[in-house]
Amino acid sequence: MSESVSGIAPDERPPLEPTDAGGLDAAGALALLCAGAITVTGRLVDASNATLYCEISHDGVVGHCVYKPVRGERALWDFPDGTLAGREQAAYLVSEATGAGIVPPTVLRDGPFGAGMVQLWIDTDETVDLVALTRSDDPQLRAIALFDAVVNNADRKGSHLLPGPSGRIYGIDHGVTFHAENKLRTLLWTWRGQRLRADELELLTRLRVALSASGAEPPGQRRRDNDLPASPEAPETEPYGQRRRDNDPPASPEAPETEPYGQRRRDNDPPASPEAPEAEPPGRLATALVGLLTQTEIESLRARIERLLTERRFPVPSGDWPPIPWPPF
Repeated sequence: MSESVSGIAPDERPPLEPTDAGGLDAAGALALLCAGAITVTGRLVDASNATLYCEISHDGVVGHCVYKPVRGERALWDFPDGTLAGREQAAYLVSEATGAGIVPPTVLRDGPFGAGMVQLWIDTDETVDLVALTRSDDPQLRAIALFDAVVNNADRKGSHLLPGPSGRIYGIDHGVTFHAENKLRTLLWTWRGQRLRADELELLTRLRVALSASGAEPPGQRRRDNDLPASPEAPETEPYGQRRRDNDPPASPEAPETEPYGQRRRDNDPPASPEAPEAEPPGRLATALVGLLTQTEIESLRARIERLLTERRFPVPSGDWPPIPWPPF
């Protein structure tokens, strides 16, 4: 196995390298993204959707971010309108749950043009050849390839990899992820069909528990089938703002499911109702994804993780879907 471009094993890294993020650590970046005042200073003209370069400031701290308003999302034939920002936030939450620090700090919040995704700007090392990087067997890319298999990334272009000055490699642009059907398209097929290592299986197991309905799966209830579940009661094309209400009935009148929009990341474990004190709180990641993805998509995420744990191998390209995004860079 080759070494990372930085010479540091991925699991020895902090969640965010300050040298790549204007001196901010992960906690400081999230605080700034949540509370900072956003000023649009430019636009990334090559992006498919409205992607704005912004300055963000709060209490004397100044940084930069990317802001993608929901109203600027381009309509797609296979993803419901107005859901790409939520998928970007969901990808960050899964990345955060793995501890790999693949996706830069990301939040959903209001901005100058309404609700949207706000993601910390990452400085890049312009001397890195992206073509050569995508053909390498850097262990950071292996981690990103596994992450893409989990989130069902339909658009892992070479330009969606950001090599930071620290040597760390970040992944961005996760708006077309988490589809219930297999849509994996990526340049990172170096490890196709290879066996997963013990640490990768352990990571997937942690994700499975974090996504379980109770925080720990009951014996005998692990998913064994490879077919992604379908649920006529939870169609994928529900209006963006109504998915939380349609997919998950409230636990009790005392614990309504309509939390304020900005509190879903912080309030991951709602209190148990007095009528059911013996119930365990939901898995943190499962709770955080409610409202960002449909219930069908969350079930499909669980099924992909279970399939990876069962097969213990990286996926191989599907003959039913183009394996490489276009354009690749």
